[in-house]
Amino acid sequence: MTPALEPLRRIAAYAVVSDSDGQVLLVRASPRSGTPGVWSLPGGAVDHGEDPNHTVVRETAAETGLSVSVTGLRDVLADMRALPHRGITIHTDRLIYNVTVRGGTLCDRVGQPTDLARWQTLDAAKGLPLRSFTAAALGLPGAAVDLRPDAAPDFPSFYAVPGPDGLHRAQRFAAYAVATDPAGRVLLTRVAEGYPGAGCWHLPGGGTDYGEQPGAALIRELLEETGQTGRLVELLGVASHRDAASLGPEGYPIDWHGVRAFYRVLVEAPAPPSVGDVGGSTSEARWFGRDELFALAAHELTEVTAEAMRAARL
Repeated sequence: MTPALEPLRRIAAYAVVSDSDGQVLLVRASPRSGTPGVWSLPGGAVDHGEDPNHTVVRETAAETGLSVSVTGLRDVLADMRALPHRGITIHTDRLIYNVTVRGGTLCDRVGQPTDLARWQTLDAAKGLPLRSFTAAALGLPGAAVDLRPDAAPDFPSFYAVPGPDGLHRAQRFAAYAVATDPAGRVLLTRVAEGYPGAGCWHLPGGGTDYGEQPGAALIRELLEETGQTGRLVELLGVASHRDAASLGPEGYPIDWHGVRAFYRVLVEAPAPPSVGDVGGSTSEARWFGRDELFALAAHELTEVTAEAMRAARL
């Protein structure tokens, strides 16, 4: 029974690369993987503290022999799959990037989790056993090669484990909103005391739950933190930040790596903000006019907020 499997969670980055004939580059899982013979986009797990932009370049080179450059973020997806033979269920937050080839020579690998790398037309790819996220990223009919667990297991959105140096580590995926109303006001939340960035203004949002898509998580968090109902408009980008000795309510230093997707969200019927999650990381929510927003000093905003504002051209 899959609910008894040990739950794990990870963040991964993948490349969509096309050649001049419109073919896409795919890699085949080897017998050493959990899904031998299945094809997917090149890519893999984001190491602790690693920027996903670097992950996708590193993993594509390792799996295909090609050097690539990232040209943009294509999508952010999440999925669960059960691997009963390994006794685990995995939730993966997948960052999909568009890339171009800089050079290198396409090659196969021996004794690794992937063993073949091939250019495939989209018509040919339809006939291959594809990982579900790969089919979704390429706009192809859904594949059923992944075994989904019967239900999402209980798993905390924040989970710290001892690292090789003895310091606890936490890698967390979150989704945040650059939320505006029809008048052009921007919605921000204030970080509560006892949390990293206390007193600073932050984007509404937070960590996604196990089995949850980032867009759905964001709309849920927006309502919980601010009392607003929003509509996703577009994916703006992904930020990756590491604090090697973050201090929070846990009371001890944590080597913290946050990967955060941020979206433009429209609140079509704004209401007076209200914080529903009393006692959590948000102490206040407030609508800011453009002049009020621009009057905030840099130290009054969290790092991801400033980065998202630039991406939204605010």
